[in-house]
Amino acid sequence: MATWQDDLQFYTFHFMHYTDLPADQKKYDSLWVDFSNKNFDAKKGHALYQRYMAEMVLADRLGYDGLALNEHHNTVYSLNPVVTIMAAALIPQTKNAKICVFGVPLNLEMPNRLAEAYAMLDVMSNGRLEIALPLGTGMEYWANSINPAVARARFREGLEVLLQAWTQDGPTSYDGEFYSYRYLNPWPKPMQKPHPKIAIVGTGSPETIQIAAEHGYAYSSVFVPIVAQEKTFAKLREEMPKYGHEFTPDKAIFNAIVYVAETDEIAERECKEHVQFFFEDATRTTARYLSPPGYISAEQLRMRAAATASHGGFDWEALTQQWRVVFGTPEKVANTLGKWCESANSSRVLVHHHIGDMPHWKVVKNMTLFAEEVIPRLRTRKKAAAAPAPTLQGAK
Repeated sequence: MATWQDDLQFYTFHFMHYTDLPADQKKYDSLWVDFSNKNFDAKKGHALYQRYMAEMVLADRLGYDGLALNEHHNTVYSLNPVVTIMAAALIPQTKNAKICVFGVPLNLEMPNRLAEAYAMLDVMSNGRLEIALPLGTGMEYWANSINPAVARARFREGLEVLLQAWTQDGPTSYDGEFYSYRYLNPWPKPMQKPHPKIAIVGTGSPETIQIAAEHGYAYSSVFVPIVAQEKTFAKLREEMPKYGHEFTPDKAIFNAIVYVAETDEIAERECKEHVQFFFEDATRTTARYLSPPGYISAEQLRMRAAATASHGGFDWEALTQQWRVVFGTPEKVANTLGKWCESANSSRVLVHHHIGDMPHWKVVKNMTLFAEEVIPRLRTRKKAAAAPAPTLQGAK
């Protein structure tokens, strides 16, 4: 049976925040949906794009397995409202890392158009594309003209179109409740066959876990406490065999906020204010925007308290004890990540090196120390565990 140590991979995940906020930004209940774009400065935005792309290119040179990107709308949380454009910009600047688009909310695109865009990226990158399909946060449904009450039905149908476009030679036809195609015949088709690796993104809703289990896809569990995350993976392991799929550690993807420094004290001092910005400011929104009517089921409502608290709340002790937030020396970070991978039986880690309004020099320091000091520690342990036990000279 495969274990998390067999194929341990690290993806650096960049949110690309817009951090030049007005002095009175604390007075706004939400920095999502209705925070006016009059506060956007294009020259500062240009500088941030250049900086953020340079950080991702550095990650490729440092040997990270993947560069993960996602998109959000109407928010300072992300300068990436069209994540496929950023992926295309990074492809010619990188050589080895997978381009992980985690991802475009499927409901916000015509699925045939998304099939074309992802196939184009896969061919451009010579087969380096990986994708994850999110339902999208509740805030996206305020920012886009989509009825949240039909979000999951629309998502399932969009996925059917996406897969048909990639796996059947066209032209084919499709006639559904939300989408109808007389000629489904996208050019190009993906380089990877039958298509790039797919994951489903979510916060643990049973309906979303079910989609991943039915298809045998990985599940990327994001921004929920450790206990809830591990329940999600346990449910995925339980459900997958019912549909003839084997759960393997690469199908449990978790995210971690990480900062590495010379000592634990230096790490905390250098990162804490930026983690605070991330939770207090970048993610700040209202319960109304987070959960539009019809978006979540009754069962999910019971899970909503933790997610709501994370959007605009900050409790350092609770974060470092209940969430995957770790800072400190390379040994401490490696030990913590190793324990998390083992308890979740996960071999895929999305690492957040750029945290909130963290300056460039700290991001570079964090990424470099993680690549050079943390990853080798974890991979060396796998080799040491696999090595045969030493024997006395002459023993038989």
